[in-house]
Amino acid sequence: MNPARTKPPITGRTLVAGVAGHPVRHSLSPLIHNAWLEAAGLDGVYVAFAPDADRFAVFVEAFRGGAIRGLNVTVPFKEAALACADVVSPRAEMAAAANLLTFESDGTIAADNTDGIGLLGAFEAQAPGFDPKAGPIAVLGAGGAARGAVAALIAAGAPQVRIVNRTLAKAEAVAGAIGRGVVACPLHAAASAFDGVSAVINATSAGLAGEGMLDAPLEAAPGTAVVMDMVYKPLETPFLAKARALGRRTVDGLEMLVRQAVPSFEAFYGVAPPTAQVDVRALALKALGQ
Repeated sequence: MNPARTKPPITGRTLVAGVAGHPVRHSLSPLIHNAWLEAAGLDGVYVAFAPDADRFAVFVEAFRGGAIRGLNVTVPFKEAALACADVVSPRAEMAAAANLLTFESDGTIAADNTDGIGLLGAFEAQAPGFDPKAGPIAVLGAGGAARGAVAALIAAGAPQVRIVNRTLAKAEAVAGAIGRGVVACPLHAAASAFDGVSAVINATSAGLAGEGMLDAPLEAAPGTAVVMDMVYKPLETPFLAKARALGRRTVDGLEMLVRQAVPSFEAFYGVAPPTAQVDVRALALKALGQ
């Protein structure tokens, strides 16, 4: 039996990375990344930052030159993160949003978007057989998380993505930026937008503890449609609970979080996370009280 690894103490060489959001207290990213770091025996640490909502750019600039290795970026900073970068990956450019910033020693800030990797991986794990090419997909929301989802779905071959948003102009802006195959729909016409879809994805913060509930006519979607919520606290949001009550297959936001964290860990620490050595989903479920 191999002895349990012990995470090395923090030193002058410790690689620091983290997650930035507002709020960020609910984030399970520190638990996930630090569990991988401990299992791998790496000299690294991952922490949470909650910069003022109107000072994100100043916060990021303070790390230029490599004071820390990088940041995951969550609500509400994904679009602002892209504007801070000098180098932008094709995924982040297509999404017009970034959830990953890395800081190079020469002062360069690079942006990427791993949300699409996480989203498609979560569908693969929890809705086996789902094919993005099978039919149109509805995405609720038009913020940074929605942009990443729409871009990934189009890249994966979805014939059409319908962005459903309370503010139609914002949905139209996202559709115009991403281009062919993306249409904007007002929230009051959600029932029409759900007609014939293969999946419905909530990419808003509605359902997150303290952020209110999402009222969407899931009954208008076909019985075969898969329903996903990017929110993971609570793990079963009212949106997913309604979907299950309707007999729909569901995908939760925790699975997306874990799977988008894999390429982020590689970007920060230079190696793949030891996914076979530690079940971070189980740790996260325990933290959520599941």
